[in-house]
Amino acid sequence: MSSGWDHRCVRHVYECPLRWADLDLLGHVNNVTYVDYLQEARVDMLLTHAPDARASDLAEAVVVARHEVEYAAPLGFRSGTVSIESWVTEIRAASFTMAYEVVDETDAGRVVYLRAKSVLSPYVFAEERPRRLRPEEKETLSLFLDDDPLPERVRLGERRRVPQGHYPLRVRFSDVDVYGHVNNVEYFTFFQEGRIDYLTRVAGTEFGSEHHVPIVLARMDVDYRRPILFRPEPYELQSWVADVGRSSYTIESEILDGDDLLSRARAVMVTFDPVTQRAAPMPEVYRELLAAEAGGGAVTRTS
Repeated sequence: MSSGWDHRCVRHVYECPLRWADLDLLGHVNNVTYVDYLQEARVDMLLTHAPDARASDLAEAVVVARHEVEYAAPLGFRSGTVSIESWVTEIRAASFTMAYEVVDETDAGRVVYLRAKSVLSPYVFAEERPRRLRPEEKETLSLFLDDDPLPERVRLGERRRVPQGHYPLRVRFSDVDVYGHVNNVEYFTFFQEGRIDYLTRVAGTEFGSEHHVPIVLARMDVDYRRPILFRPEPYELQSWVADVGRSSYTIESEILDGDDLLSRARAVMVTFDPVTQRAAPMPEVYRELLAAEAGGGAVTRTS
């Protein structure tokens, strides 16, 4: 459902419907579902403002090289829609960067639930190769140029220590898109599955247990290196604690096919008080478990 173009901000506005199935155990829209919303908004923008009849070339025939997502506030279920603003922050010869904000405009002011950006490359799937942007595509994208909503981040480097979490990642047929590749949104699901499995074994924090500690995802960065394909054999998803603070910690993860690196991710997790709906100090026992797991390979902070 699209409402077109916000001429004041040079941003496309997509009115995204919410589904009850979008919620997590805390009653918030799940972090993976947000990325699905962004994909809907991106396709709607590029189809609506395509320069010619080859709309699907730019809207659908692209691969995602990187996602950066910052979760600003919890969004609960309601009837109706939530607004997603999308625009362009950079245009290069064979890639462009799109930015997004998931927002509500209320009587009390503007509420931002999420800020994100995606690096996208046009791709010729029939030939399994990237392509350059056409002049008319660059011209259309340039109409939406605006500022980057996220501060510059430290890019994911190479692995710094031996990972502690090993998760056999099995791809479902429903994870694969029409081009035979796992859809970019599903990577967030994969990393979530591996992260939950890892933390449950490390700290015994499975939902419903007496040691359960409510946590929310504050930030997620994903680098896409090589396509993941459907097959019966599992891939390897490895995770480790990279950083521990007073109320947050960082989990880094990789998806591997043997020695081949397919994707990397960094997730910043925050301990959360469901009553106040705000970040809360991490229980000391939980912090000690994470710090012990990190060992000498992570940075332990006091803030």
